[in-house]
Amino acid sequence: QLQLVESGGGSVQPGGSLRLSCTASGATLDAYGIAWFRQAPGKGREGVSCITTSGKANYADSVKARFTISRDNTKNTIYLQMNTLRPEDTAVYYCAADPLATQQRCIVWSDGAGMESWGKGTAVTVSS
Repeated sequence: QLQLVESGGGSVQPGGSLRLSCTASGATLDAYGIAWFRQAPGKGREGVSCITTSGKANYADSVKARFTISRDNTKNTIYLQMNTLRPEDTAVYYCAADPLATQQRCIVWSDGAGMESWGKGTAVTVSS
């Protein structure tokens, strides 16, 4: 059974960078598309990015050109490199398995319905 654990969150000033990790256990990650979501204080969950088994990526408009998702199947880990962070990026970030992703395409879903094997999240705070 796939289990996902997020790490790498923390506090950073606006314009700074963080790299989040989503590490899998219980199954090999190369069989799964993976998605990142976030939930800001007092707001609903929103999709951030996704990556297919073949490495094709997709991003929400709000993070495009600032965030990069990647995967290292040898380490059973998905990464989310976040650059030029803004206060509005403050949220708890979650990764989940995306059973709706094909090998060539994934969709950044708005609320995560249908996603599986959610991690417990890692908190990111962007503040001066």
